[in-house]
Amino acid sequence: MSIVKKLSFDANCEEKEKYTAQNGDNYYSQAQAIEMDVASKYSKPKEAHWLLRRIYFLSWISLYDRERAFADLIAGITLGLTIIPQSIAYAALAGLSSEYGLYSAFIGSIIYVFFGTIPQVSIGPTSLMAILTLQFCADKPVQVVIVLAFLAGLVELAMGVFQLGFIVSFIPAPVTKAFTSGTAVIVVFAQIKNLLGVRVKGFPSIGEFFTNIHPSDAAMGVSCMVVLLSLRLLSQVKFSQDTAVTRRLKKILWYISISRNALVVFFTGLLVFLWVKKSSMEAVPFALSSKVSSAMPTIKLPPFAFEYQNRTYVFTDILHELGSGIIVVPIVAVLANVAIAKAFVKDGNLDASQEMLTLGLCNIAGSFFSAMPTCGAFTRSAVSQASGVRTPMAGIYTGLIVLSALSILTPYFQYIPKASLSAVLIAAVIFMIDLAPVKELWQTNKKDFFSWVGSFIICLVAGVELGLLFGIILSMVFILLRLGNPKIEVALKKHESSYYIHVVPHTDIYYTGVDSLRSELRSACSLYHNDFPVVLDCSRFMQFDATFSEMLIAVAKEMGSNEVLLILQNMSLKVQQMLPVISNVRFCQEDSQLFSHLQTEKDREVTAELEEKL
Repeated sequence: MSIVKKLSFDANCEEKEKYTAQNGDNYYSQAQAIEMDVASKYSKPKEAHWLLRRIYFLSWISLYDRERAFADLIAGITLGLTIIPQSIAYAALAGLSSEYGLYSAFIGSIIYVFFGTIPQVSIGPTSLMAILTLQFCADKPVQVVIVLAFLAGLVELAMGVFQLGFIVSFIPAPVTKAFTSGTAVIVVFAQIKNLLGVRVKGFPSIGEFFTNIHPSDAAMGVSCMVVLLSLRLLSQVKFSQDTAVTRRLKKILWYISISRNALVVFFTGLLVFLWVKKSSMEAVPFALSSKVSSAMPTIKLPPFAFEYQNRTYVFTDILHELGSGIIVVPIVAVLANVAIAKAFVKDGNLDASQEMLTLGLCNIAGSFFSAMPTCGAFTRSAVSQASGVRTPMAGIYTGLIVLSALSILTPYFQYIPKASLSAVLIAAVIFMIDLAPVKELWQTNKKDFFSWVGSFIICLVAGVELGLLFGIILSMVFILLRLGNPKIEVALKKHESSYYIHVVPHTDIYYTGVDSLRSELRSACSLYHNDFPVVLDCSRFMQFDATFSEMLIAVAKEMGSNEVLLILQNMSLKVQQMLPVISNVRFCQEDSQLFSHLQTEKDREVTAELEEKL
């Protein structure tokens, strides 16, 4: 309920009651005094110091206790078992050696501890970042990937500093879903060759594909897929009785389920290792991961200039190689990270700028450790949530586990079959393919349907960056069309014995929709032969400016020449002041004022008719 009494301007009222600058100031002074009196009883929570908001670690570390530390330890170890096989697989998807994915997981987990605001968020390699890295850095030196991580971090950092998170708001949900589904399909098709052992470069024909399937690799890949999908179902097992034993058993099954990627990679690698020990590396019937000589991370500047295959690359050459990836990669990363943060934030009060700053710092720091571009992942966040994570400190334990894997397990990465890594990737992304919106959007919103279908197809045919760009441009076109053609309802209504034309915009009207509104008003007057007053609801007028003012003045004069009354409903006092006094224009806020104007107009018409008869 409004505290301040609503006021309006009537051209026919007494002179002392007319709206003037002085009267307006008096009205606003009274309103502000009342509002300040009420507001003094309430106050917002004091905002934390900017240092605590930016180095978020300082805001919760003083409250850290043994209980939280133990919960974070369990969550960190659990997440470590999830992120290690994922990182190895995502590095392979990006066309990189295994250690580059682990570098990203290590540094992302550590940096987020100090600056991140959502305990469940886990920064590291993802399928989205891997496929975009492959898209922009395929057949290019690994140094280009590292510089891409640095530049993506810079863009993300700038978006956080200048609070440009609103940019992702221009990407509607159907486009995001189409982009995610398209990316998942690309990952599946990219990995199906390794899953079945097809060792043909490029895109083979259907005949070539099936004739080049290696039975041993195919058996390994399909077996791993069956195991992964079966273990995934373990977390959904329900017991008829809820006892201490069944709860403990359910927890064990859950741990086995979330560790399925690590278990598959470990046991397939162990199988190959034992095979090699009994025979030789050449006797192994599976395609294996590349050998990693040294994988311990070292701090060094990103390679802004380097030599590769008798060619010297300078910074401008790298920028040219990356092209639009410098913008697309960070925008997609921010979109994914903010979406995850929104899903897991507790009180709904998300500092999106801080999340962008943190993501930027993770990628910039990662480039000093030779990492690939990173962002958050829903799968890892869900694991953290289910593991009972309490603070971002869990990232320390995850980072230490990843670092241990880099220092101890590096020599054994070469024993991991490519088919098992492909199975891990496909099993992870296949559930991201969401075709459900197609039928729903066709029934509810054709525009969103075409946005989804167009973005999805272009992602598959022309690349994910063009699919995303298409979706954004198409959505912007729809917005411009809606702004230029607002939806307006015109109806003839009756109050007691008075008829009037009610014009109500159902969408916001900016200056771009003024011409459309003018046409509707003229058409309404013409349709009803200028016989009835026109009531225009102004509550959806946005950013009232000279264009609005000129249109209303022109329309009012046209109606005045035909002796038609124009009543402007729900127009603020400030906007009323922008219009000159016009004899056939009235203002009202409440229905009672509207009906009073209609009755006055009815009485005037009756009086005029009587005078004509006399």
